Amino acid sequence: MIKVQGVIVSHSNYLIIGSSHAALSALEAIRIQDTEGSITLVTQEDTLPYSPTILPYVISGQIDPEQIFLRDAEALDRHRVTFKKGARVVAVDPANHSVSMDSGETLKYEKMLLATGAEPTLPPIPGVKDASCHVLRTLGDAVRLQSIAQKAKSAIILGAGLIGMHAAENLAKAGVQIAIVEALPRVLPGYFDEQAAGLVQQVFTEHGIKILTGSTVTHVTASNGTCTVSLESGGELSGDLLLVATGVRARMDYLAGSGIDIGEGIVVDDTMRTSSRDIWAAGDVAEARSFFGGKKRVNANLPNAVEQGRIAGMDMVGDSALKPFTGGIARNAYHFFGHRAFSVGLVGRAESAGGIEVDQVFLPSSVQYQKMVFEDDRLVAVSGVNTMLDPGIMYELVRQRVDLSEVKARFAAGPLQMGRILMSKIWG
Repeated sequence: MIKVQGVIVSHSNYLIIGSSHAALSALEAIRIQDTEGSITLVTQEDTLPYSPTILPYVISGQIDPEQIFLRDAEALDRHRVTFKKGARVVAVDPANHSVSMDSGETLKYEKMLLATGAEPTLPPIPGVKDASCHVLRTLGDAVRLQSIAQKAKSAIILGAGLIGMHAAENLAKAGVQIAIVEALPRVLPGYFDEQAAGLVQQVFTEHGIKILTGSTVTHVTASNGTCTVSLESGGELSGDLLLVATGVRARMDYLAGSGIDIGEGIVVDDTMRTSSRDIWAAGDVAEARSFFGGKKRVNANLPNAVEQGRIAGMDMVGDSALKPFTGGIARNAYHFFGHRAFSVGLVGRAESAGGIEVDQVFLPSSVQYQKMVFEDDRLVAVSGVNTMLDPGIMYELVRQRVDLSEVKARFAAGPLQMGRILMSKIWG
């Protein structure tokens, strides 16, 4: 570290911006091949690396904040990592291989990974910005919500995606009365199909959580510590707490003027390289090739972040074992009130399309559901609630486009056993 005209300048062989799953996966891939190169890990968080997926459990008190960290200081030391926390990137200069920080410091790099993840977005609803609403994306958000939940009697949650539903369950477990408002016709849109989402909603309703789907919020007002949500239907909801969970976007404001190609995320190729030399991107901020159709999009899920981070790290270090990214596949695992749901692949695939076959078991009274979608004798989607399926095997069958024409009936009748048999032959 040196000073140049009063500005602190430090240099790293590898600079990683971000500290969650994609960043740590890249870090470990680099260290397998390069045990000596200097690595700097930068995060705007004031804490050790953690997983955002665990944050709802902090709200209910099921997990202490200290228990969510993915790596401790000793682990980072073993990897000989310079860890800069509470440090926000404000600009990237690819031509000079440098990054400007909000502290005024400049970080120079030889190779850099951008793994800055996503940030919450607020919907354009009149009054929502003035209503002291809350979001759930950081550990600080979760700790604040935990504190408020100890005093709040009621809460309104806008959005019934995974974040909103997780938060609703954990606030309910903390003793808060919950109402969820979702503009689309069902909960968990984009994650699960109509039947699976219906079972999830059924369980939430049985636990006293009010859910209004197909409902549009027209206005939000706040007065004397109470938030009131006005609906297009003419109804109103009031609560001590307003949580907005209507969506996220890739965090890339620091790239303004950098010249790096961006769309809904940072555009990358199949080795996670961006349009700028010596810069890679991975995880929820990366716009990479989709497995189905090849169109580039942000595929924000944990397994995808880990895989992209590993590929980026291997390419950064020149690992000869690198296999390019085969495309993002939607994967969702969701545990709720003692039940479990998962989905893999094109859960919204139009069943009327040519070559599509569907095998389905639906038992709403016992909260069980299983659906498999085949296209030209290959599995393209699986959705299940409380089913005896192996999500990992289902994912591999989709990813490897395994021809099931000779065993499809047996596979549909016993997917767990038949799936294991098929994968043992492939892996064997």
